[in-house]
Amino acid sequence: MRVFKFGGASVKDAPAVKNLASIVSASEGNIVIVVSAMGKTTNAFEELIRYYFKKDERKWEQFSQIKSYHNNILNGLFTEGDAIFSETGYLYQKIEERLHRLPSLDFDFEYDQLIGFGELISTKIVSAYLNKAGICNKWMDIRFYLKTDDKWREANIDWELSDKLVKEGFNFDTERLFVTQGFIGATISDLTTSLGREGSDYTAAILGNILHAERVEVWKDVPGILNADPRYFKNPVKVDEMSYREAVELTFFGAKVIHPKTIKPLQNSSIPLYVRSFIDPTSGGTTIGPEQDREYINPVPVFVMKEKQVLITISKPDFSFMDEESIARVFPVFSEMGMKINLFQLSALNLSISIDVPEHGIIELIEKLSEEYEIRYNDNLSLITIRHYTPKAIEKEIGHRRVYVEQRTRSIARFLVKRE
Repeated sequence: MRVFKFGGASVKDAPAVKNLASIVSASEGNIVIVVSAMGKTTNAFEELIRYYFKKDERKWEQFSQIKSYHNNILNGLFTEGDAIFSETGYLYQKIEERLHRLPSLDFDFEYDQLIGFGELISTKIVSAYLNKAGICNKWMDIRFYLKTDDKWREANIDWELSDKLVKEGFNFDTERLFVTQGFIGATISDLTTSLGREGSDYTAAILGNILHAERVEVWKDVPGILNADPRYFKNPVKVDEMSYREAVELTFFGAKVIHPKTIKPLQNSSIPLYVRSFIDPTSGGTTIGPEQDREYINPVPVFVMKEKQVLITISKPDFSFMDEESIARVFPVFSEMGMKINLFQLSALNLSISIDVPEHGIIELIEKLSEEYEIRYNDNLSLITIRHYTPKAIEKEIGHRRVYVEQRTRSIARFLVKRE
């Protein structure tokens, strides 16, 4: 069996859903289809959640826009009176009920209780259209099968329980094709959780691992994995093959092509990952797998841009060294406040740390650190990573920028620069 994952761009409108159906109809064998929220719906839901948490009445206008967007897609795929209209209407009703409630004091919890509706709506639409097109499938609510802890917005999978439930639910003795959601799961008490932004890739890898898939295919609007994001870098080229190790490195540094946790479940079972184009399904794409896990000869430099960084510089007020004991006290503060460290650099008097600008909590973090240390910070920064760097590659992308921090190893160069 195979697992297909379709991202938001592949289901952004009615023609895109029809294209997905044509890809699936041309595929034989048992398949699990993992679908993300449609288009930019996750962004729209994040805006809705911010309004909701702040008790801002603009939440209703935002909700209306979300409904209108999906209804336009429904009208392009179905005729009035089809059951899918009542099914999506039920989901709208559940969202509305949530919006009428007062939010708790935990933003991340409220985020998870609303964000997954994008995936639930999209999979309902995709499943219904496939059935209408004669491609019989069963819609599955993944929250009953992927069980997690309650680490809101970045939940950890309960592998033992999920293994049992997924194998029981995704039974290919009775069905050839299943449609389900990416990105979300649930606690054992059925509270919705999310697996981290762009987590649908990770869902596909989890299901591939548990169901012993022969391969996992991620369908995107690019010909495969490019050596650079064309939004930030000129003239990117496709990478035909990539090792598990290479893919893990790039996702860790911030490459958006796949979710950072995707590779481990696949590597554990030697399942290859294919990144393919839904625009040109006949093209080869990029293969990530065990056969590609080898040393590269004259590899192409790969560029990764991670935006919205803040650099926090920590030093002792008495001009003494930032020693091991000081470092041991600093890092737990970041961990306890859920701040992800992307880069750090130590000098005699300073510890400099770069993190993603968080939704909230940066002021609290600085205040906490200021209780013991002197704090300086710079915002509006970007972190550029060049894997397999060359002097020419560095000069081309970094030479004209203001650099705050620079690090180099044998094969990786990283630069924290002023955002352009």
